[in-house]
Amino acid sequence: MASLPRRAKAKVQTAVSKDEFSFFSELSSASEEDDKEDSAWEPQKKVPRSLKRPVPKESKPRKAPRVKKNTRQMSDGLEGVTVKEELDDSVAIDDGVLEDRKNKLDTVQTLKTVKRKQKNPTQSPSSQRTKKLKVDEETNKASNFKSENDSAEIPSTSTMWEVACKKEGDEDNYTYGQFPLKKIKTETCPQGQPVRLLPNSKSIVEDVEMNWDIVQVLSERTNLEPWICANIIRLFNDDNTIPFIIRYRKELINNLDADSLREVQQTLEELRTVAKKVHSTIQKIKKEGKMTECLLKALLNCKTFEELEHVSTPYKTGSKGTKAQRARQLGLEGAARTLLENPGELNLLSYIQPNAKGLSTLKDIETGVQHILADMIAKDRDTLDFVRKSCQNALICIQSSLTKTSFKKANEKDVDKFILYQNFSCNISSIQHHQVLAINRGENLKILTVKVNIPDRVKDQFCRWCIQNRWRPRSFARPELMEILQNSLNDSFKRLIYPLLCRELRAKLTSDAEKESVMMFGRNLRQLLLTSPVPGRILMGVDPGYKHGCKLAIISPTSQILHTDVVYLHCGQGFREAEKIKRLLLKFNCSTVVIGNGTACRETEAYFADLIMKNYFAPLDVVYCIVSEAGASIYSVSPEANKEMPGLDPNLRSAVSIARRVQDPLAELVKIEPKHIGVGMYQHDVSQTLLKATLDSVVEECVSFVGVDINICSEVLLRHIAGLNANRAKNIIEWREENGPFINREQLKKVKGLGPKSFQQCAGFIRINQDYIRTFCSQHSESAGPIQGVAVTAPAGVEVTNEKQGKKKSKTAVTAVLKPNPLDQTCIHPESYDIAKRFLSFIGETLCEIGKPEMQQKINLFLQKDGIKKIAERLQTAVPTLQIIIDGLSQPESFDFRTDFDKPDFKRSIVCLEDLQVGTVLTGRVENATLFGIFVDIGVGKAGLIPIRNVTQAKLSKTKKRRSLQLGPGEKVEVQVLNIDVPRSRITLDLIRVL
Repeated sequence: MASLPRRAKAKVQTAVSKDEFSFFSELSSASEEDDKEDSAWEPQKKVPRSLKRPVPKESKPRKAPRVKKNTRQMSDGLEGVTVKEELDDSVAIDDGVLEDRKNKLDTVQTLKTVKRKQKNPTQSPSSQRTKKLKVDEETNKASNFKSENDSAEIPSTSTMWEVACKKEGDEDNYTYGQFPLKKIKTETCPQGQPVRLLPNSKSIVEDVEMNWDIVQVLSERTNLEPWICANIIRLFNDDNTIPFIIRYRKELINNLDADSLREVQQTLEELRTVAKKVHSTIQKIKKEGKMTECLLKALLNCKTFEELEHVSTPYKTGSKGTKAQRARQLGLEGAARTLLENPGELNLLSYIQPNAKGLSTLKDIETGVQHILADMIAKDRDTLDFVRKSCQNALICIQSSLTKTSFKKANEKDVDKFILYQNFSCNISSIQHHQVLAINRGENLKILTVKVNIPDRVKDQFCRWCIQNRWRPRSFARPELMEILQNSLNDSFKRLIYPLLCRELRAKLTSDAEKESVMMFGRNLRQLLLTSPVPGRILMGVDPGYKHGCKLAIISPTSQILHTDVVYLHCGQGFREAEKIKRLLLKFNCSTVVIGNGTACRETEAYFADLIMKNYFAPLDVVYCIVSEAGASIYSVSPEANKEMPGLDPNLRSAVSIARRVQDPLAELVKIEPKHIGVGMYQHDVSQTLLKATLDSVVEECVSFVGVDINICSEVLLRHIAGLNANRAKNIIEWREENGPFINREQLKKVKGLGPKSFQQCAGFIRINQDYIRTFCSQHSESAGPIQGVAVTAPAGVEVTNEKQGKKKSKTAVTAVLKPNPLDQTCIHPESYDIAKRFLSFIGETLCEIGKPEMQQKINLFLQKDGIKKIAERLQTAVPTLQIIIDGLSQPESFDFRTDFDKPDFKRSIVCLEDLQVGTVLTGRVENATLFGIFVDIGVGKAGLIPIRNVTQAKLSKTKKRRSLQLGPGEKVEVQVLNIDVPRSRITLDLIRVL
């Protein structure tokens, strides 16, 4: 009874915190915190009692079968809920106790089932003890239903958490119930608002354990605070997508952008891959019987693949063994350790065996001891850390030169490509990423020889530190023994440590260069995908060509194919074909021509420019633009194109794709594999796995942030929404074809394969156009009566309809169907609908006013009066969530943020390369961005290059936020011609400003 006051006090504290931190019911970490608070005193009170429990169990062995039988019955009644067997089988639960528990915890369905199954509870001599346990059982409601591995003597006092576990386990509630209010994250929760993790918070447990903390290592490599890294790991462990985290979980990642979050994800995957590789290596070495405690520690300390390779190479299957291994097999390891620990007792002459190879002379024995010591030094963690630190303060250069065989075997043109790197030397701290990739390519082609030059000062510091500190003998050593130790240090550095350092340095340079190249590819791709669309125009797409003619395709404002044809403009039939083109343009009232930038582009552009200047297409005011046709040919022969345009010639499909790239770039470019779009650098030299993952993630990010109208979008576009894939997108399209358009977002839950997690990830990025729904519903209500399962006239709510139920549902034909919700056309997530409605009530508006100017005015006045932070506190939500709600309510219907981006340039005339002069000021558009410069299309048929040194912060736009100094494809710039190399068709430009 002495423990009751403390237990009651803990119970009161839990009750007080329940209201303040009610979001704990959503997070699994809460139970660990509560258990941690109670663990300080519960085991001390329960240990004496648990020691006496086995006594009645031994005296009554017949009780065990009966309890086991009851447990099985209870398990059957709970439909899969695991029921825990009590360690004290003689303790029975009284009917009165169960009744009290039922009255207090009527929300826990499992305990009701237990009561029905225990109509005749077993009696035992220890039934009197159940009254003493009554208080414990009330505070520990469901402790009897844990797994068998848990301890029965330590019940949890977290009443609130046990109820939350039961609610979270109800899948129907989570999937189809009303979304809970968005809670304010507090510093008590490790996953809370931007604060550091508390000292007593639980660390993240990985599937594979290492000797280093993954949160700390991730923080060091990404230069982010540990609490941000911990939150990111938890979010990714819960299968959250990058678009969802960036938009709806900003407060947990301290407002990181998508590129930074993607870098953290890649680093995290790399660390986990290293950990898995380490443990698979450990299993292999253990299987061969070569594992030692020292080796195991060295393996678990590895953080990179280079370190793992260095430690595990001697133990690989089929290896001949290192010099140190062969010396150990001869029994010289004891001599090596004695030299360090007690050199005065070492007598190398005693190891001589004249008939044994490797032990026949004193020189052989000294060499063997030297190899063992060199191996020990090279694998010592402290020694390697000291050498790496010395390298950081040293001037280390990377050098490249032509190989001796390159002049004989290599192609002369290939050799000329690497003329800049024939006698190249650069400090590794200042070498550019594109230079690293170029050197690697030349080395792979066997044109260049690459060497890392580490100064001798590093070796001298290493030897001095080892002799004086780490590897200094513990007592006096004779000069001949010190000479062996000195030779071991020199051998270890030259043969083992120096190659390791070279591999590590080059691996880091290559890794950083590849990541930056991939990230630049992703930034270019994002800029291209988010190019402003040109809706509402009839377009003529032209795929230029010589012998096989120019392919034409005219598409409607809704991207439907109106006409396709082939004209031969460059075979002496230009005048006759001009009549055909004019007739087509007048017939379909088309005044915009889109020309692909492939073969014969320059000639085709000159042809149309000449006709436009002569006003040949009057009364139409025709303009044209040039668009990249990268990937169009590959798409034209793909199964997707064959399915979308069956029976159409692949060459004509390319013309259709070129026209659609101007009308809606995002919807068309997602059909093409990203790496074929051609806006990157050294894309074939980088990791293809990393490249594909990054580009797919960028496409998903762009499509999700733009949003899709689920009732009119294509399956190809839908599969790139966060949380969806090819199968789910196909199921959504099939459901739409069978049941008609989606009326609200809640209907997504009826789609096969779309579970609660998928719905959570995709719901905020799917739009439902309310005008389309109203038009559709009114047409069908007039012609065929009310639509099955849909309520149209009443405001958003719930109505009973006569929709047919499935076999697994209730037999009654009555069901509740949600009506159209105006919030479904916004970027507001369904989990925040209740907050949005309360916010509307604060400003005195309704859902019908969403997107109107009056709504924007009232919101601005309300924010000026109270401020967004105070409003967020009143609504009990986070500021980023409230900002999303404000944006969603203020933006007009069918809002597209791509309209802020640049549109293609429509031209009427052409400029030639010969017309350019040094000093000429021109305007152009960025065609591609690389690590060494920016390629700009200035309309002369050949892109000019702005060297990266000419791109400075002062010349960039102040209004546009940038992550780096790089420009992106499609940006309009003003440039000045610095140099013209007509024979090589090279133009050097200087950036004046970004328009």
